[in-house]
Amino acid sequence: MGDQKTDKKDYSAEKIRVLEGLEGVRLRPAMYIGSTSKPGLHHLVYEIVDNSVDEAMGGHCDKITVSLNKDGSVTVVDNGRGIPVDLHPVYKRPALEIVVTRLHAGGKFDKGSYAVSGGLHGVGISVVAALSTLMKVTVKKGGKIYHQEYKIGKPLHDVKVIGESEKGEHGTTVTFYPDDTIFSTTKFDFSLLETRFREIAFLNKGLTIVLSEEATKKKEEFYYEGGLVEFVKWVNTGKETLHKPIYFVKQEAGVVVEGSVQYNDGYQENVLSFVNTINTIEGGTHVVGFKTALTRAINDYANKNKMIKDENLTGDDVREGLTAVISVKVPEPQFEGQTKTKLGNSEVKGIVDSVTMNSLIMFFEENPAIAKRVVIKALEAQKARNAAKKAKDLVRRKSAFGLGGLPGKLADCSAKSSENTELFLVEGDSAGGSAKQARNKEFQAILPLKGKILNVEKANPIKVLSNEEVSNLITAVGMGIGEQMDPTKLRYSKVIIMTDADVDGAHIRTLLLTFFFRFMPDLIKNGNIYIAVSPLYRVRKRKDHYVFSDEELKELISKLGGSAEVLRFKGLGEMNADQLWETTMDPKARLLKKVTIEDAGKANEVFSKLMGDDVEPRRQFIAERAKEAMVDL
Repeated sequence: MGDQKTDKKDYSAEKIRVLEGLEGVRLRPAMYIGSTSKPGLHHLVYEIVDNSVDEAMGGHCDKITVSLNKDGSVTVVDNGRGIPVDLHPVYKRPALEIVVTRLHAGGKFDKGSYAVSGGLHGVGISVVAALSTLMKVTVKKGGKIYHQEYKIGKPLHDVKVIGESEKGEHGTTVTFYPDDTIFSTTKFDFSLLETRFREIAFLNKGLTIVLSEEATKKKEEFYYEGGLVEFVKWVNTGKETLHKPIYFVKQEAGVVVEGSVQYNDGYQENVLSFVNTINTIEGGTHVVGFKTALTRAINDYANKNKMIKDENLTGDDVREGLTAVISVKVPEPQFEGQTKTKLGNSEVKGIVDSVTMNSLIMFFEENPAIAKRVVIKALEAQKARNAAKKAKDLVRRKSAFGLGGLPGKLADCSAKSSENTELFLVEGDSAGGSAKQARNKEFQAILPLKGKILNVEKANPIKVLSNEEVSNLITAVGMGIGEQMDPTKLRYSKVIIMTDADVDGAHIRTLLLTFFFRFMPDLIKNGNIYIAVSPLYRVRKRKDHYVFSDEELKELISKLGGSAEVLRFKGLGEMNADQLWETTMDPKARLLKKVTIEDAGKANEVFSKLMGDDVEPRRQFIAERAKEAMVDL
């Protein structure tokens, strides 16, 4: 207690630390780029590219080149106007130096420079500079080539002219080396960048983005003259579509609204939304406006043409089988939500509603055959919804007569609160029996699943909800699905998929992930879904060692030296309760993988490819990713 008093007395002016320049960024990097792991590393690239995209949105740039260099650096080149190099009127230093070395400095705060911007805070390039051991910036402007280099955000020399540019040549080149003392990994993922750049190219028709990797010689070029029309076609690849894409674009009150809509014969809804090319994965006012208008426009057409007999179509009805991309350009976007990817501007809702409503009504009147096809699809969804409602009621009635309203197979935990509780979804009764013996009954519940659950990607909602294993799962989780879903009723803070470390186990895991992605996406968004990593081998020499991969096994055998009897586990049911607890279920020793969605559009594409009806895209995907799958298994 005495020490604490001394500490309080010592809390004087000298204890107040002023972080100079970009020092604060290095002290708290996650505040600026989200994390210091893989997503944060890639965020550095996005920050630089977003500056080039802002030039493209302003009509000043039509090509961006991104190169992953052998030495670990990244180079981004654009043919925009080039960062200004003249002296800043206040700081009396070249504008280039100010932009790179000071937070909140940039053209995005001057409405005359950028009408709309993807960068939110004007901190992009300066944050990248602060988190890089070296950054080089070259600007071609006014017939000259300017250059400056920086070490962890500090200039190594003044801005200097290093040559003359060709007549009319202009643009910016940025090369940066991520600081490996800040990031847990400095290896860039080509496929992750590929996904984001494809998205940007779709959203900015006429813009070319080239991504290359020096070490592997990989190269991809993205250019889509059709913009959002090509985007929805791409998302619907491998699906049977009902009509050509509907497209509209209009500017109203300074906000540009652009959208494309195409229905397929499936059951899933897929609405992708963007604000100033930022993927708003949590939606926002623009999505609300779009969905409201879509429902109203389809009901208006259906009623006008006497296609509705009893009740109007609901939002769920008109969005079954819908693929849509809604993109808005907003001068001053206000973002909210957990990841700052939800648009909050209230005025945008009405603008998007108005533009979408007028555009759809006009399209339906000019294309009656397509309009009728869309209405018929929604009416079929309405019938299925009513049937599914009966199935849901049946699930609830069945639950009401069960023990405590829960499935008989569920071995529940004793904790009264859902905080820190875990539900293990286990493959088969044998593994379920071992897991029930191994668990800590206070906070761990076990639900054994019989065989492989239904592939919900191919089944209609009635069949899904009538399936016994699915209805047991819905009841055990507790929060319901569809319009009755209530995340506050979630019975466990972790839902853990625990399957065998073989091909069958991987298939069951994928089927369960498909179910959660399509029917309970909030569980994934809120970070409640996990995958248990079970061991492949037990190596016994003096004591038991549990090994999770073939590579790890080779290393261990080499380290132990001499002979050891190596046991290959065929399944979780083979383990006794003690082994299962200490390798897979004990929170102090186990390995868990948290399931997250980095890109909803990409996730939708992968689930459609892997779990849909079209064989060829699945075969191609598996052939390309076979090595990754083997590593994962």
